Amino acid sequence: MTAESVQEPRSATQCAAVPSAVLDGPVSHAISRVSRLHRIAAGRVLRDLGLHPGQEFLMMHLWDSGAVRQSELIKAVGLDPSTVTKMLQRLELSGHVRRSPDPADRRASLVEATDASRGLLVEVRRAWGELERQTLDGLDTAERAELARLLGKVEATLCTELARGFGAECDAAAEGPGGC
Repeated sequence: MTAESVQEPRSATQCAAVPSAVLDGPVSHAISRVSRLHRIAAGRVLRDLGLHPGQEFLMMHLWDSGAVRQSELIKAVGLDPSTVTKMLQRLELSGHVRRSPDPADRRASLVEATDASRGLLVEVRRAWGELERQTLDGLDTAERAELARLLGKVEATLCTELARGFGAECDAAAEGPGGC
């Protein structure tokens, strides 16, 4: 048996072996895996609220901004217009948002959170707190601060790169939860 054929046992923190195709990008691979797992965890805490991942970002924007044009909302969350339209249809059916013609431009739609959705705001905040707890459970206070600092630097770097050719994506990210 050679040294190359001996594999170390997997630790509890390793979810999967690293594919050889990502050997030149281990951090990018780790970010991708963490992002996927975080989205799954978010889906679990939001499911009890009747929300799908991503819908809470629409609601957060509406709670903070009040009524906005649907086109502005699409830009703010940085998603495909058809995706936002489908999300809004579901949120409207559940009574969380209301769409109406914009009095200044009847061709445009205004979207706003309903009064009934205000209770959901408290629940979303609680769910995000739970998600934060689950996500950072193994880190001490200093590690949490360092992780936030490093992720902020990574985000800023990516925004700078994206702004060179794809400014809209960075604009949406800058308005999102982390900001650029």
